[in-house]
Amino acid sequence: MKPKASLFTRFAQWSARAAGRPLTFLFAVLIVIVWAVSGPVFHFGDTWQLVINTGTTIITFLMVFLIQNTQNRDSMAVQGKLDELIRAIEPANNAMLELENLDEEILDRLRRHYCSLAKQARESLDEVLDEREGQFGAGARGAK
Repeated sequence: MKPKASLFTRFAQWSARAAGRPLTFLFAVLIVIVWAVSGPVFHFGDTWQLVINTGTTIITFLMVFLIQNTQNRDSMAVQGKLDELIRAIEPANNAMLELENLDEEILDRLRRHYCSLAKQARESLDEVLDEREGQFGAGARGAK
């Protein structure tokens, strides 16, 4: 049986999906238009301005938490999938699992190591391309 998500999780997922829909955006634009058109009726007073300022501040404040919750769940799900791929691929290094839990110094050392590997791979690629160009004459690479 599939475990049921908490009420907050279900609400956060629903809110995040709803907030990203075009209809929701159009509804927000409509609210702003109605507010702007009502300005002359309320003589563009302080209360009129306070209504839109308070409404947008409250919505923004609440959406920050809902979006962060959704981002955290998405990030954990992607990390779990990547961990499973690393675990399942035979030549992969299982030490790479759960890297997000390591301190920044170790992560920086790993980044430098993989940047070095990438540089070596690019140099190797240059050699292969030079070889092939030698076999087939000057190609597109030298014709910049």
